[in-house]
Amino acid sequence: MSLDRTIRWRALDPEGLEHCRIISSARDTRIRSTVITPDYGLFYRLKLEPSGEIRHARLERTDGALLELFSDGAGHWSDDRAEPLPDLAGCIDIDISASPLTNSLPLWRCDWVIDQPQRFTMAWIKVDTMSVRRHEQIYTRLDDSHFRYQAADGSFERVIKVDDDGLVLDYPGLFTRVG
Repeated sequence: MSLDRTIRWRALDPEGLEHCRIISSARDTRIRSTVITPDYGLFYRLKLEPSGEIRHARLERTDGALLELFSDGAGHWSDDRAEPLPDLAGCIDIDISASPLTNSLPLWRCDWVIDQPQRFTMAWIKVDTMSVRRHEQIYTRLDDSHFRYQAADGSFERVIKVDDDGLVLDYPGLFTRVG
């Protein structure tokens, strides 16, 4: 993957705005983003391997709350003190609740066949509490620009529209691309 893009999304519920910069090369992918909502501001940085596995995530809210995670790319995680996080064992990707960008991570990493679901175990980050937990998710490619996203427990489902780079254009009820 080779990307050098700036993207903006408008959050719909709650209202907000995200400004994201993605720079990828043969060496790695680096993502920097700022999210502004009525309740908080958030700055996050991600570093991914060339094959798409996340290695580092740093999230900091404007109130000083900080979450930093490290991964070996094979599903073993630790925090900023190098303490292992066994509850996240097997998670390859992260999902940041306040951003549609992280929906792209499994899309970038995998080969897709139309109507063939793929299951992922995510390190799901709830930004308003700066907490992280395992979350099982299912993505199904419907056509060249649509994926069905489902929480594996059946509690949530949406069909998201993506561009040619696998970046969200429309996530009904939650996010839409602007600019």
